[in-house]
Amino acid sequence: MTPAALRDRQHWVFDMDGTLTLAIHDFPAIKRALDIPQEHDILAHLAQLPEDEAAAKHAWLLAHERELALAAQPAPGARELVQTLYRRGCQLGILTRNALPLAELTLEVIGLRECFAEAAILGRDEAPPKPDPGGLLHLAAHWQVPSSRLVMVGDYRYDLECARQAGACAVLVNLPENPWPQLTDLHAGSCAELLALL
Repeated sequence: MTPAALRDRQHWVFDMDGTLTLAIHDFPAIKRALDIPQEHDILAHLAQLPEDEAAAKHAWLLAHERELALAAQPAPGARELVQTLYRRGCQLGILTRNALPLAELTLEVIGLRECFAEAAILGRDEAPPKPDPGGLLHLAAHWQVPSSRLVMVGDYRYDLECARQAGACAVLVNLPENPWPQLTDLHAGSCAELLALL
């Protein structure tokens, strides 16, 4: 996709951690704390556990993620990018593997909460975790547009795979190189670089 074509898009969905914020999650440490094998996906692993064990580990994860949310800092150019799209009248959404209350807290901390309607913020309990495309399809239905009109902006392959499966435009940010070119429609080294293209 060319930057010119991207300028016409009115429906933007953002990942949260590592996309709008500086990446501070230490996933190997989280897996060690929760006794999850390093090669396993955290949410998928917890979903397979007995109910009591899963509940206890989810509670630990929520408390840990709350600490991270309170310490969140915007990624370079993230605030300017979102605020520019908001001023242009674009519909903006969040699709995160984090919990909804923490996504809202993070947005407050980085000064972007007013840019996102409550119904357009989806956490891990409101939509199937990425790379499942369910969250993007939900937002497309909510906005009453084809999913092909959506732009998914993220920093990891799950974001790109989610976009690909939903038929949306996949934009990778905040990585100097693109390790997943086959999944990416546009790569920008930062949110600031993406804004410069728009």
